[in-house]
Amino acid sequence: GDSIITVQLTEEDKVEDDVVFYLVFTGSTVQHCTSTRKINPGSLETISPGHDCCETVKVALCASREGHPVLVVAEESFQFVQDEAYDAAQFLATYAGNQQALNFTRFLDRSRPPAANVDFLDEKVALAFRHLKLPAEWNVLGPDQSLTENIPRETLMHFAVRLGLLRLAWFLLQQPGGRVALSIHNNEGATPVSLALERGYQKLHQLLTEEEAREPDSWSTLSHTVHSGDYSVKHHRGLDVYMLTAEA
Repeated sequence: GDSIITVQLTEEDKVEDDVVFYLVFTGSTVQHCTSTRKINPGSLETISPGHDCCETVKVALCASREGHPVLVVAEESFQFVQDEAYDAAQFLATYAGNQQALNFTRFLDRSRPPAANVDFLDEKVALAFRHLKLPAEWNVLGPDQSLTENIPRETLMHFAVRLGLLRLAWFLLQQPGGRVALSIHNNEGATPVSLALERGYQKLHQLLTEEEAREPDSWSTLSHTVHSGDYSVKHHRGLDVYMLTAEA
């Protein structure tokens, strides 16, 4: 989700300004409807929705005009794929609190991607996390909440800070257990906060320590979502498009 989609209209579809185009994505359990913005008479732009699973869905380009019935202009298939970012988010969410799994992720510290790729990795994994259906009882510290803060252990927050993943750290901060994780020491005696300081991640350290710290720039910063029962409406300020998602 959250990629830019461009729609090229054919000559016969280039119509008057009062026609509104939108895309309808129909999946097995969820349907999305996105508005579009006209770039020029022959091109539209919108944002792909974050889907609930990896599958091929049907996409319909619809045209609406006041006083006229809705017209389906074209139909096509669209595939949501399972990529490395999705796998990573699913793994981390599933094994939050599992010390063996979290210690295993530390090998990434020795084979850390180049600085230029860290930002890309951060954006992708954070977006994948946002689109996961996390259980209501999900916690950054894992399912065992009986552990006290004094027990040294690795946390998801340590993982995010060690790699310098600014957006993922922000996402975890907003989840249950996110703030508590900041004061937990690992077996080396490091907290996520001290780890950020030790590694010279100034923006990350500021994010973890300032109460009024702002969310890092990303697609999620450019969007606002309102949930209501089985529906949600998302506004992408960047392109000024809206997305309605409904569970079947």
